[in-house]
Amino acid sequence: MLEFIQLLGLSLLGIGAGVSFVTQQALNAELCGYLGSATWAAFISYCGGVITMAVVLLVMRTPWLTASSVAKSSWWLWIGGFFGAIYIVAAIVLLPRLGATTVVALIVAGQMLASLVFDQLGILGLVHHPVSLPRLAGAVLLIAGVVLIRL
Repeated sequence: MLEFIQLLGLSLLGIGAGVSFVTQQALNAELCGYLGSATWAAFISYCGGVITMAVVLLVMRTPWLTASSVAKSSWWLWIGGFFGAIYIVAAIVLLPRLGATTVVALIVAGQMLASLVFDQLGILGLVHHPVSLPRLAGAVLLIAGVVLIRL
């Protein structure tokens, strides 16, 4: 029973993240319309994220990073924000042109394809999960879903 409750809680968290994702993209796209710049809208979005994370760090009383923990990590582990910036600007540009459903479907399709590769190769410390026929079929169906959404 406890395992079911944990799964339900995690699933609700995932659904909430999905709702948050679409809400963020819609707000950013509308802000872009007022500002006339996807990059400024993305910058403002990231500033809001930084402020939010600062509040979360303070409320949760998270200890400061230590020099030794920073020194142990590789430089490429610090460039996640670069990929986030690509994603957020692309979503801001695409959302008004393609609609939220299509953009989210395309992003999920891209995430699924990249995830298959990352799992297959064990990239960035992920546990190796070989590509199987059901996983491949799921990815193909997801891409088919993107096509159907655009019809």
